[in-house]
Amino acid sequence: MRHFVFEVRESLMIALRAIRANKVRSVLTMLGIVIGITSVVLMTTAIKGIDNAFQSGISALGSDVLYIDKWAWFGNVDWWKLRNRRNINMDHYEKFKAQAKLPLAVAPVINSRQTIKYGDRRVESVFLNGSTSDYLATTNFTFDLGRFYSEIESSSSRYVAVLGSEVAKNLFPLGDALDKAIKIGGVNFKVVGVLAEQGSFILGSFNPDNQAFVPIGTIFKHFLGQSFGSITINVRAQTPALVEETKAEAEGIMRKIRGLSYHEENDFSINQQEGLMSNYNQVVGVIQVAGLFITGLALFVGAIGIMNIMFVSVKERTKEIGIRKAIGAKKRTILGQFIFESATICLLGGLIGLLLAILLSMMVEQFLPTSVQYDAVILAIVISLITGVVAGFAPAYTAAKMDPVEALRYE
Repeated sequence: MRHFVFEVRESLMIALRAIRANKVRSVLTMLGIVIGITSVVLMTTAIKGIDNAFQSGISALGSDVLYIDKWAWFGNVDWWKLRNRRNINMDHYEKFKAQAKLPLAVAPVINSRQTIKYGDRRVESVFLNGSTSDYLATTNFTFDLGRFYSEIESSSSRYVAVLGSEVAKNLFPLGDALDKAIKIGGVNFKVVGVLAEQGSFILGSFNPDNQAFVPIGTIFKHFLGQSFGSITINVRAQTPALVEETKAEAEGIMRKIRGLSYHEENDFSINQQEGLMSNYNQVVGVIQVAGLFITGLALFVGAIGIMNIMFVSVKERTKEIGIRKAIGAKKRTILGQFIFESATICLLGGLIGLLLAILLSMMVEQFLPTSVQYDAVILAIVISLITGVVAGFAPAYTAAKMDPVEALRYE
């Protein structure tokens, strides 16, 4: 055991001396590994950060919530068929609420894009939602300040508003939004609540923190008009286990309300979070494949470069190999020496790449969420070592099997 430790230490010292003796060559050799490790770590941190933000942002939707809508979120339905569907209106909502027995909560929602002002501050293109007080029970919202509007405020269409975290930060940087009078599209509203941050990563054109909520009567009165647009009916099942049963009941009730016969297709869609998750996973999968391809290509090029340089190193040190063998060095010692040298070059390149990836992820975080994971660090080190061992094996084996007599005669 002591002899093995001595051989490992000696091989490492020889490897470091060889790297120091050929600094420029070693740095150029590391370049492919640096690029490969930087790519894999940066991709991993970016995808993990985006995934965390996405999961946080979509958690408010709830896996046990159904969204009855004129439009389908995903699927192969032709857009013109969706456009020609009849709108879902408040009368449909009232009938649905009266007939549905399984849901824990049911709420209508309609949207508009509006500008919100407070003093000389303003936020453009805020996603304004109109709903009833029941809306809160169909979400997983938590509050930084205040509350959601009450049933009395909702039914009497009072001018109260709940702000998303990003809207509140832009309008009230000191965090004093509660009970302040704001203007939404030129109409005065009182702030009664501020939502906790849900994750500001943009999901398509929707940012869950760049939204506000007002009673549905006020949005019809001032921003849309009673006959404008189609509403969405949010339906929350009592438990996740009852989602499919609740969905089946909702479909039957909506077909009855819409007056559809048994042979007619649904002229509405029942959307779920799973559809959004499936689409997201497909996109992330494509990004991962592309990232792994780039990483693999960079590591392959780096490994080929290291292998060639190690062959050159073996040639240059043929006489040294002959002397070591002549005085008793075993094949495994020579083999280990050159594999150690190759692995050390790759490990140094991997550490440089890891550091570079962390610095780049800090820069990227200004635009996209990132999250450096311990497993990414371990992955970078393991990939570096494996690449070094694989790239260095052929040159090391060539050195180990040299005939000492022929090696000593090499000029």
